[in-house]
Amino acid sequence: MNRFNLVNKKWIPVRFPDGTRAELGIRDTLLRSREIAAIEDPSPLVVAALHRFLLAVLYRALEGPTDIEQTKALFKKGLPGEKITAYLEKWRDRFWLFDEKYPFGQNPKVPKGEVEPWTKLTAEYNATSNKVLFDHTDTKKPGAKEPKECARWLLSTMTFSITGGRGYYPSPSPNAMMCIPLGRNLHATLCYCLVPYPNREVMRKDSALWERESKMLPLGIPKRVADGYADTYTWQSRMIHLEELPSGEVTVMRFVAGQGFENPSRNPDPMQPYKTDKTQGKLPVQFRENRGAWRDFDSLLPDNSNLAPMTIQNALRLAENKVGAMPSSVLVLGLRYHPPSANVDFWRMERFALPESLAGDRFIRTEIRQLLTDAEEAQKNLWLACRSFARGLLSRGDREPDGKDIRGFVEQMPVNSWYWSTLESRFHEILREYTLERDSEDIRCLWLKSVRDTLRAAWVQHGASVSTGDAWAIRALVKAEGPVQAKLKELNDEIQKLES
Repeated sequence: MNRFNLVNKKWIPVRFPDGTRAELGIRDTLLRSREIAAIEDPSPLVVAALHRFLLAVLYRALEGPTDIEQTKALFKKGLPGEKITAYLEKWRDRFWLFDEKYPFGQNPKVPKGEVEPWTKLTAEYNATSNKVLFDHTDTKKPGAKEPKECARWLLSTMTFSITGGRGYYPSPSPNAMMCIPLGRNLHATLCYCLVPYPNREVMRKDSALWERESKMLPLGIPKRVADGYADTYTWQSRMIHLEELPSGEVTVMRFVAGQGFENPSRNPDPMQPYKTDKTQGKLPVQFRENRGAWRDFDSLLPDNSNLAPMTIQNALRLAENKVGAMPSSVLVLGLRYHPPSANVDFWRMERFALPESLAGDRFIRTEIRQLLTDAEEAQKNLWLACRSFARGLLSRGDREPDGKDIRGFVEQMPVNSWYWSTLESRFHEILREYTLERDSEDIRCLWLKSVRDTLRAAWVQHGASVSTGDAWAIRALVKAEGPVQAKLKELNDEIQKLES
Protein backbone atom coordinates (compact mmCIF):
# COMPACT_ATOMS: atom_id res chain seq x y z
CA MET A 1 0.00 0.00 0.00
CA ASN A 2 1.35 3.43 -0.90
CA ARG A 3 1.67 6.09 1.77
CA PHE A 4 3.20 9.52 2.46
CA ASN A 5 3.31 11.32 -0.85
CA LEU A 6 6.03 13.98 -0.91
CA VAL A 7 4.11 16.18 -3.35
CA ASN A 8 1.60 17.28 -0.73
CA LYS A 9 2.70 15.85 2.63
CA LYS A 10 4.46 18.29 4.96
CA TRP A 11 8.15 17.42 5.18
CA ILE A 12 10.29 20.32 3.81
CA PRO A 13 11.21 22.69 6.68
CA VAL A 14 10.85 26.37 5.72
CA ARG A 15 11.01 29.76 7.42
CA PHE A 16 8.77 32.67 6.50
CA PRO A 17 9.83 36.36 6.55
CA ASP A 18 8.07 36.96 9.89
CA GLY A 19 10.17 34.25 11.52
CA THR A 20 7.48 31.59 11.72
CA ARG A 21 8.36 28.08 10.61
CA ALA A 22 6.42 25.33 8.91
CA GLU A 23 6.80 22.17 6.85
CA LEU A 24 5.45 21.97 3.31
CA GLY A 25 5.22 19.48 0.45
CA ILE A 26 7.06 19.85 -2.85
CA ARG A 27 4.17 21.58 -4.61
CA ASP A 28 3.53 24.22 -1.95
CA THR A 29 7.23 24.87 -1.43
CA LEU A 30 7.70 25.69 -5.11
CA LEU A 31 4.41 27.49 -5.74
CA ARG A 32 4.77 29.59 -2.57
CA SER A 33 8.51 30.18 -2.98
CA ARG A 34 8.04 33.96 -3.05
CA GLU A 35 6.31 33.79 0.34
CA ILE A 36 9.11 31.71 1.89
CA ALA A 37 12.29 33.27 3.25
CA ALA A 38 14.46 30.16 3.29
CA ILE A 39 14.77 26.41 3.78
CA GLU A 40 16.14 25.73 7.25
CA ASP A 41 17.14 22.53 9.03
CA PRO A 42 19.56 21.78 11.88
CA SER A 43 21.60 19.66 9.46
CA PRO A 44 23.74 21.51 6.87
CA LEU A 45 23.71 18.34 4.78
CA VAL A 46 19.91 18.29 4.66
CA VAL A 47 19.79 21.99 3.74
CA ALA A 48 22.11 21.46 0.78
CA ALA A 49 20.32 18.27 -0.31
CA LEU A 50 16.86 19.88 -0.20
CA HIS A 51 17.99 22.74 -2.42
CA ARG A 52 19.52 20.33 -4.92
CA PHE A 53 16.37 18.19 -4.91
CA LEU A 54 14.04 21.16 -5.57
CA LEU A 55 16.34 22.32 -8.36
CA ALA A 56 16.15 18.84 -9.91
CA VAL A 57 12.34 19.04 -9.84
CA LEU A 58 12.49 22.46 -11.54
CA TYR A 59 14.95 21.32 -14.21
CA ARG A 60 12.61 18.47 -15.17
CA ALA A 61 9.33 20.36 -14.81
CA LEU A 62 10.53 23.39 -16.78
CA GLU A 63 12.62 21.38 -19.27
CA GLY A 64 15.28 24.00 -18.81
CA PRO A 65 16.44 26.68 -18.58
CA THR A 66 18.81 26.30 -21.51
CA ASP A 67 20.05 29.89 -21.61
CA ILE A 68 20.39 32.88 -19.31
CA GLU A 69 17.43 34.71 -20.88
CA GLN A 70 15.08 31.92 -19.81
CA THR A 71 16.46 32.12 -16.26
CA LYS A 72 16.03 35.90 -16.23
CA ALA A 73 12.38 35.50 -17.23
CA LEU A 74 11.82 33.06 -14.33
CA PHE A 75 13.60 35.41 -11.95
CA LYS A 76 11.43 38.38 -12.93
CA LYS A 77 8.05 36.77 -13.61
CA GLY A 78 8.08 33.89 -11.17
CA LEU A 79 7.96 30.10 -11.50
CA PRO A 80 5.20 28.81 -13.83
CA GLY A 81 2.74 27.25 -11.40
CA GLU A 82 0.68 25.39 -14.00
CA LYS A 83 3.72 23.73 -15.53
CA ILE A 84 5.08 22.65 -12.14
CA THR A 85 1.69 21.36 -10.99
CA ALA A 86 1.22 19.39 -14.22
CA TYR A 87 4.66 17.79 -13.88
CA LEU A 88 4.12 16.80 -10.26
CA GLU A 89 0.73 15.34 -11.13
CA LYS A 90 2.24 13.34 -13.99
CA TRP A 91 4.87 11.78 -11.71
CA ARG A 92 2.81 11.77 -8.53
CA ASP A 93 2.93 7.97 -8.17
CA ARG A 94 6.75 8.12 -8.05
CA PHE A 95 6.75 10.38 -4.98
CA TRP A 96 5.22 7.90 -2.51
CA LEU A 97 7.80 7.32 0.24
CA PHE A 98 6.27 3.90 0.90
CA ASP A 99 5.19 1.96 -2.19
CA GLU A 100 5.59 -1.63 -3.33
CA LYS A 101 6.87 -0.80 -6.81
CA TYR A 102 8.19 2.79 -6.83
CA PRO A 103 9.14 3.95 -3.32
CA PHE A 104 10.66 7.41 -3.70
CA GLY A 105 14.46 7.49 -3.81
CA GLN A 106 14.66 3.77 -3.07
CA ASN A 107 15.03 0.39 -4.71
CA PRO A 108 12.61 -2.36 -3.62
CA LYS A 109 14.98 -4.97 -5.08
CA VAL A 110 17.52 -4.57 -2.24
CA PRO A 111 17.98 -8.06 -0.68
CA LYS A 112 16.04 -8.58 2.53
CA GLY A 113 19.10 -9.74 4.42
CA GLU A 114 20.92 -6.40 4.01
CA VAL A 115 19.43 -4.69 7.06
CA GLU A 116 20.79 -1.53 8.70
CA PRO A 117 19.37 0.90 11.29
CA TRP A 118 17.98 4.22 10.06
CA THR A 119 21.10 5.93 11.46
CA LYS A 120 23.07 4.82 8.40
CA LEU A 121 21.03 7.30 6.32
CA THR A 122 22.94 10.29 7.61
CA ALA A 123 26.48 11.20 8.57
CA GLU A 124 25.37 12.94 11.77
CA TYR A 125 24.44 9.68 13.54
CA ASN A 126 26.25 6.50 14.51
CA ALA A 127 26.19 3.65 12.02
CA THR A 128 27.00 0.03 12.76
CA SER A 129 30.54 0.47 11.40
CA ASN A 130 31.19 4.22 11.82
CA LYS A 131 30.82 6.10 15.08
CA VAL A 132 30.17 9.81 15.48
CA LEU A 133 31.63 11.81 18.37
CA PHE A 134 28.99 13.00 20.87
CA ASP A 135 26.22 10.91 19.28
CA HIS A 136 24.98 8.29 21.74
CA THR A 137 22.41 6.58 19.53
CA ASP A 138 22.43 2.83 20.06
CA THR A 139 22.43 1.27 16.58
CA LYS A 140 20.92 -1.93 18.02
CA LYS A 141 18.03 0.04 19.53
CA PRO A 142 17.93 3.26 17.50
CA GLY A 143 14.26 4.02 18.07
CA ALA A 144 11.78 4.93 15.34
CA LYS A 145 11.80 7.95 13.04
CA GLU A 146 8.97 9.72 11.24
CA PRO A 147 8.62 9.46 7.45
CA LYS A 148 9.36 13.16 6.95
CA GLU A 149 12.75 12.78 8.64
CA CYS A 150 13.61 9.72 6.57
CA ALA A 151 12.65 11.56 3.38
CA ARG A 152 15.07 14.38 4.18
CA TRP A 153 17.85 11.94 5.02
CA LEU A 154 17.28 9.98 1.82
CA LEU A 155 18.14 13.15 -0.09
CA SER A 156 21.13 13.77 2.15
CA THR A 157 22.37 10.26 1.34
CA MET A 158 22.16 10.99 -2.39
CA THR A 159 24.38 14.06 -2.01
CA PHE A 160 26.76 13.15 0.80
CA SER A 161 27.52 9.42 0.66
CA ILE A 162 31.22 8.80 1.12
CA THR A 163 33.71 6.10 0.17
CA GLY A 164 33.41 2.79 1.96
CA GLY A 165 34.13 -0.91 1.65
CA ARG A 166 32.23 -3.52 -0.39
CA GLY A 167 32.05 -1.29 -3.47
CA TYR A 168 30.51 1.70 -1.72
CA TYR A 169 31.22 4.57 -4.10
CA PRO A 170 30.91 8.23 -3.04
CA SER A 171 28.28 10.64 -4.29
CA PRO A 172 29.27 12.91 -7.20
CA SER A 173 30.36 15.77 -4.91
CA PRO A 174 30.52 14.74 -1.25
CA ASN A 175 33.87 16.19 -0.22
CA ALA A 176 33.75 19.79 -1.42
CA MET A 177 32.20 23.12 -0.47
CA MET A 178 28.70 23.71 -1.82
CA CYS A 179 27.67 27.33 -2.33
CA ILE A 180 24.07 28.51 -2.29
CA PRO A 181 23.57 32.25 -2.92
CA LEU A 182 20.62 33.45 -0.83
CA GLY A 183 18.03 35.88 -2.16
CA ARG A 184 15.33 37.89 -0.45
CA ASN A 185 13.09 34.81 -0.70
CA LEU A 186 13.27 31.16 -1.72
CA HIS A 187 12.16 31.99 -5.26
CA ALA A 188 15.21 34.21 -5.78
CA THR A 189 17.50 31.62 -4.17
CA LEU A 190 16.27 28.86 -6.48
CA CYS A 191 16.61 31.09 -9.55
CA TYR A 192 20.18 32.01 -8.56
CA CYS A 193 20.99 28.30 -8.37
CA LEU A 194 19.08 27.35 -11.53
CA VAL A 195 22.16 27.41 -13.74
CA PRO A 196 21.19 27.04 -17.42
CA TYR A 197 22.01 23.78 -19.18
CA PRO A 198 25.03 24.04 -21.51
CA ASN A 199 22.74 23.28 -24.45
CA ARG A 200 19.38 21.73 -25.37
CA GLU A 201 20.91 18.33 -26.09
CA VAL A 202 22.11 17.96 -22.49
CA MET A 203 18.65 19.01 -21.27
CA ARG A 204 16.95 16.36 -23.43
CA LYS A 205 19.23 13.58 -22.17
CA ASP A 206 18.84 14.56 -18.52
CA SER A 207 16.50 12.75 -16.12
CA ALA A 208 15.76 12.57 -12.42
CA LEU A 209 15.87 9.44 -10.28
CA TRP A 210 12.08 9.13 -9.94
CA GLU A 211 11.63 9.15 -13.74
CA ARG A 212 13.56 5.90 -14.17
CA GLU A 213 12.81 2.26 -13.40
CA SER A 214 14.40 0.67 -10.33
CA LYS A 215 17.64 -1.05 -11.30
CA MET A 216 18.29 -4.75 -10.99
CA LEU A 217 20.86 -5.66 -8.35
CA PRO A 218 23.74 -6.17 -8.38
CA LEU A 219 24.32 -3.41 -10.90
CA GLY A 220 25.55 -4.50 -14.30
CA ILE A 221 27.42 -1.22 -14.72
CA PRO A 222 28.81 -0.17 -11.30
CA LYS A 223 29.87 3.30 -12.51
CA ARG A 224 28.49 5.73 -15.07
CA VAL A 225 28.60 9.38 -16.19
CA ALA A 226 25.82 11.79 -15.17
CA ASP A 227 23.42 12.88 -17.92
CA GLY A 228 22.78 16.38 -16.56
CA TYR A 229 22.07 18.52 -13.53
CA ALA A 230 18.90 16.71 -12.40
CA ASP A 231 20.70 13.38 -12.69
CA THR A 232 23.63 14.68 -10.64
CA TYR A 233 21.38 16.21 -7.96
CA THR A 234 19.41 12.94 -7.47
CA TRP A 235 22.28 10.46 -7.75
CA GLN A 236 21.45 7.06 -6.24
CA SER A 237 24.76 6.47 -4.50
CA ARG A 238 23.12 3.97 -2.15
CA MET A 239 20.36 1.45 -2.82
CA ILE A 240 17.91 1.71 0.06
CA HIS A 241 14.49 0.37 0.97
CA LEU A 242 12.81 1.74 4.10
CA GLU A 243 10.94 -0.81 6.22
CA GLU A 244 7.69 0.78 7.42
CA LEU A 245 6.33 -0.14 10.84
CA PRO A 246 2.57 -0.43 11.49
CA SER A 247 2.86 2.98 13.17
CA GLY A 248 4.12 4.48 9.91
CA GLU A 249 7.58 5.06 11.38
CA VAL A 250 10.95 3.56 10.42
CA THR A 251 13.47 1.71 12.57
CA VAL A 252 15.46 -0.25 10.00
CA MET A 253 15.97 -0.38 6.25
CA ARG A 254 17.59 -2.48 3.60
CA PHE A 255 20.83 -0.86 2.47
CA VAL A 256 23.54 -1.74 -0.08
CA ALA A 257 26.03 0.02 -2.34
CA GLY A 258 24.60 2.08 -5.17
CA GLN A 259 25.62 3.70 -8.44
CA GLY A 260 29.23 4.79 -8.79
CA PHE A 261 29.98 8.16 -10.40
CA GLU A 262 32.45 8.84 -13.19
CA ASN A 263 33.42 12.24 -14.51
CA PRO A 264 36.15 11.80 -17.15
CA SER A 265 35.40 15.21 -18.68
CA ARG A 266 35.61 16.84 -15.24
CA ASN A 267 32.33 18.65 -15.71
CA PRO A 268 31.95 21.07 -12.79
CA ASP A 269 29.28 20.76 -10.11
CA PRO A 270 27.34 24.06 -10.38
CA MET A 271 27.48 24.67 -6.62
CA GLN A 272 31.20 24.17 -6.11
CA PRO A 273 34.22 26.49 -6.31
CA TYR A 274 37.35 25.17 -8.01
CA LYS A 275 41.08 25.76 -7.95
CA THR A 276 43.86 24.92 -10.38
CA ASP A 277 46.47 22.38 -9.31
CA LYS A 278 49.76 22.19 -11.24
CA THR A 279 49.71 18.41 -11.48
CA GLN A 280 46.02 17.44 -11.20
CA GLY A 281 44.36 20.31 -13.06
CA LYS A 282 41.02 21.69 -11.87
CA LEU A 283 40.00 20.47 -8.41
CA PRO A 284 37.07 21.36 -6.13
CA VAL A 285 37.85 23.55 -3.12
CA GLN A 286 37.39 21.54 0.07
CA PHE A 287 36.84 22.33 3.71
CA ARG A 288 40.03 21.94 5.69
CA GLU A 289 40.51 20.95 9.30
CA ASN A 290 41.32 23.80 11.67
CA ARG A 291 40.75 26.30 8.89
CA GLY A 292 37.59 28.36 8.42
CA ALA A 293 36.06 28.64 4.96
CA TRP A 294 36.57 32.42 5.09
CA ARG A 295 40.27 31.86 4.43
CA ASP A 296 39.29 30.54 0.97
CA PHE A 297 36.59 33.16 0.39
CA ASP A 298 38.24 34.45 -2.77
CA SER A 299 37.45 31.11 -4.45
CA LEU A 300 33.75 32.00 -4.28
CA LEU A 301 34.16 35.21 -6.30
CA PRO A 302 33.93 35.34 -10.10
CA ASP A 303 36.71 36.47 -12.41
CA ASN A 304 37.95 35.54 -15.89
CA SER A 305 39.14 32.11 -14.69
CA ASN A 306 35.53 30.83 -14.33
CA LEU A 307 36.57 28.86 -11.25
CA ALA A 308 33.92 30.41 -8.97
CA PRO A 309 30.71 28.44 -8.31
CA MET A 310 28.39 28.61 -11.30
CA THR A 311 25.54 29.38 -8.90
CA ILE A 312 27.20 32.64 -7.86
CA GLN A 313 28.11 33.54 -11.44
CA ASN A 314 24.50 32.88 -12.46
CA ALA A 315 23.19 35.01 -9.57
CA LEU A 316 25.27 38.00 -10.65
CA ARG A 317 24.08 37.67 -14.24
CA LEU A 318 20.48 37.72 -13.02
CA ALA A 319 21.17 40.81 -10.87
CA GLU A 320 22.33 42.72 -13.97
CA ASN A 321 24.48 45.15 -11.94
CA LYS A 322 21.57 46.07 -9.64
CA VAL A 323 22.53 45.94 -5.97
CA GLY A 324 18.94 45.29 -4.90
CA ALA A 325 18.70 42.21 -7.12
CA MET A 326 21.94 40.66 -5.84
CA PRO A 327 22.11 37.80 -3.36
CA SER A 328 22.31 39.14 0.16
CA SER A 329 24.66 36.40 1.27
CA VAL A 330 25.95 32.94 0.42
CA LEU A 331 25.70 29.67 2.36
CA VAL A 332 28.77 27.44 2.25
CA LEU A 333 27.94 23.88 3.30
CA GLY A 334 29.34 20.39 3.21
CA LEU A 335 31.44 17.81 4.99
CA ARG A 336 35.03 16.67 5.12
CA TYR A 337 36.49 13.18 5.12
CA HIS A 338 39.74 11.57 3.99
CA PRO A 339 39.14 8.77 1.50
CA PRO A 340 39.43 5.82 1.55
CA SER A 341 38.43 6.17 5.21
CA ALA A 342 34.66 6.00 5.71
CA ASN A 343 34.73 8.27 8.76
CA VAL A 344 33.47 11.84 8.49
CA ASP A 345 35.80 14.39 10.09
CA PHE A 346 33.18 17.15 10.33
CA TRP A 347 30.28 18.81 8.57
CA ARG A 348 29.86 22.55 8.39
CA MET A 349 27.62 25.44 7.37
CA GLU A 350 28.92 29.01 7.17
CA ARG A 351 27.27 32.17 5.89
CA PHE A 352 28.99 35.15 4.29
CA ALA A 353 27.77 38.54 3.10
CA LEU A 354 28.46 39.00 -0.59
CA PRO A 355 30.30 42.27 -1.29
CA GLU A 356 28.09 44.92 -2.87
CA SER A 357 30.88 45.83 -5.29
CA LEU A 358 30.22 42.54 -7.14
CA ALA A 359 27.39 44.45 -8.80
CA GLY A 360 30.00 46.66 -10.50
CA ASP A 361 32.30 45.90 -13.38
CA ARG A 362 35.51 45.22 -11.46
CA PHE A 363 36.58 41.80 -10.27
CA ILE A 364 37.44 41.84 -6.55
CA ARG A 365 38.64 38.23 -6.34
CA THR A 366 42.29 39.38 -6.62
CA GLU A 367 41.75 42.09 -4.01
CA ILE A 368 40.23 39.63 -1.53
CA ARG A 369 43.04 37.18 -2.20
CA GLN A 370 45.54 39.92 -1.32
CA LEU A 371 43.81 40.53 2.01
CA LEU A 372 43.89 36.84 2.83
CA THR A 373 47.55 36.65 1.81
CA ASP A 374 48.33 39.56 4.15
CA ALA A 375 46.78 37.60 7.00
CA GLU A 376 48.59 34.38 6.08
CA GLU A 377 51.99 36.07 5.90
CA ALA A 378 51.52 37.72 9.29
CA GLN A 379 50.55 34.37 10.78
CA LYS A 380 53.72 32.80 9.37
CA ASN A 381 55.75 35.26 11.43
CA LEU A 382 53.63 34.47 14.48
CA TRP A 383 54.28 30.77 13.90
CA LEU A 384 58.04 31.40 13.59
CA ALA A 385 57.96 33.23 16.90
CA CYS A 386 56.02 30.38 18.48
CA ARG A 387 58.49 27.84 17.12
CA SER A 388 61.40 29.83 18.52
CA PHE A 389 59.65 30.06 21.89
CA ALA A 390 58.98 26.31 21.91
CA ARG A 391 62.59 25.49 21.01
CA GLY A 392 63.94 27.81 23.71
CA LEU A 393 61.60 26.46 26.36
CA LEU A 394 62.18 22.80 25.52
CA SER A 395 65.96 23.07 25.18
CA ARG A 396 66.61 24.49 28.69
CA GLY A 397 70.26 24.88 27.88
CA ASP A 398 72.26 23.42 25.03
CA ARG A 399 70.01 20.43 24.28
CA GLU A 400 68.44 20.55 20.82
CA PRO A 401 64.81 19.36 21.11
CA ASP A 402 63.32 17.00 18.56
CA GLY A 403 61.44 18.66 15.70
CA LYS A 404 58.29 16.65 16.43
CA ASP A 405 58.31 17.87 20.01
CA ILE A 406 58.60 21.47 18.82
CA ARG A 407 55.74 21.09 16.35
CA GLY A 408 53.57 19.39 18.94
CA PHE A 409 54.24 22.18 21.43
CA VAL A 410 53.38 24.90 18.88
CA GLU A 411 50.17 23.14 17.88
CA GLN A 412 48.87 23.18 21.44
CA MET A 413 49.63 26.88 21.92
CA PRO A 414 46.32 28.83 21.79
CA VAL A 415 47.90 31.94 20.27
CA ASN A 416 47.54 30.84 16.62
CA SER A 417 43.89 29.78 16.85
CA TRP A 418 43.13 33.02 18.72
CA TYR A 419 44.73 35.00 15.91
CA TRP A 420 42.55 33.35 13.25
CA SER A 421 39.29 33.43 15.19
CA THR A 422 39.76 37.13 15.96
CA LEU A 423 40.56 37.98 12.34
CA GLU A 424 37.53 36.05 11.10
CA SER A 425 35.10 38.50 12.70
CA ARG A 426 37.12 41.41 11.28
CA PHE A 427 36.97 39.82 7.83
CA HIS A 428 33.18 39.74 7.89
CA GLU A 429 33.24 43.45 8.72
CA ILE A 430 35.65 44.16 5.86
CA LEU A 431 33.33 42.47 3.36
CA ARG A 432 30.70 45.11 4.14
CA GLU A 433 33.19 47.81 3.16
CA TYR A 434 33.20 46.60 -0.46
CA THR A 435 30.57 49.02 -1.75
CA LEU A 436 30.48 50.39 -5.28
CA GLU A 437 31.95 53.71 -4.12
CA ARG A 438 34.66 52.53 -1.71
CA ASP A 439 38.30 52.63 -2.83
CA SER A 440 40.11 49.27 -2.66
CA GLU A 441 43.28 50.80 -1.15
CA ASP A 442 41.25 52.31 1.70
CA ILE A 443 39.77 48.89 2.42
CA ARG A 444 43.18 47.21 2.38
CA CYS A 445 44.49 49.86 4.77
CA LEU A 446 41.67 49.05 7.20
CA TRP A 447 42.42 45.36 6.88
CA LEU A 448 46.16 45.76 7.46
CA LYS A 449 45.38 47.68 10.64
CA SER A 450 43.21 44.77 11.77
CA VAL A 451 45.97 42.28 10.95
CA ARG A 452 48.55 44.41 12.76
CA ASP A 453 46.39 44.90 15.85
CA THR A 454 45.43 41.22 15.99
CA LEU A 455 49.04 40.07 15.60
CA ARG A 456 50.20 42.42 18.33
CA ALA A 457 47.36 41.45 20.67
CA ALA A 458 47.98 37.74 20.08
CA TRP A 459 51.64 38.04 21.04
CA VAL A 460 50.88 40.25 24.05
CA GLN A 461 48.30 37.72 25.20
CA HIS A 462 50.85 34.93 24.83
CA GLY A 463 53.42 36.97 26.75
CA ALA A 464 50.97 37.52 29.59
CA SER A 465 50.34 33.78 29.81
CA VAL A 466 54.03 32.99 30.38
CA SER A 467 55.08 36.09 32.34
CA THR A 468 54.55 34.30 35.63
CA GLY A 469 56.65 31.33 34.50
CA ASP A 470 60.24 30.54 35.37
CA ALA A 471 63.35 32.22 33.97
CA TRP A 472 63.57 29.75 31.08
CA ALA A 473 60.08 30.71 29.86
CA ILE A 474 60.71 34.45 30.10
CA ARG A 475 64.09 34.13 28.37
CA ALA A 476 62.50 32.06 25.56
CA LEU A 477 59.74 34.67 25.18
CA VAL A 478 62.18 37.57 24.81
CA LYS A 479 64.34 35.70 22.29
CA ALA A 480 61.30 34.63 20.25
CA GLU A 481 59.62 37.98 19.61
CA GLY A 482 61.86 38.99 16.69
CA PRO A 483 59.63 37.69 13.83
CA VAL A 484 56.56 39.35 15.32
CA GLN A 485 58.28 42.70 15.78
CA ALA A 486 59.66 42.54 12.23
CA LYS A 487 56.20 41.89 10.78
CA LEU A 488 54.65 44.67 12.89
CA LYS A 489 57.20 47.12 11.48
CA GLU A 490 56.51 45.89 7.95
CA LEU A 491 52.76 46.31 8.42
CA ASN A 492 53.18 49.81 9.85
CA ASP A 493 55.30 50.81 6.88
CA GLU A 494 52.71 49.50 4.42
CA ILE A 495 49.88 51.23 6.27
CA GLN A 496 51.81 54.50 6.21
CA LYS A 497 52.25 54.19 2.41
CA LEU A 498 48.54 53.63 1.89
CA GLU A 499 47.58 56.55 4.11
CA SER A 500 49.98 59.02 2.47
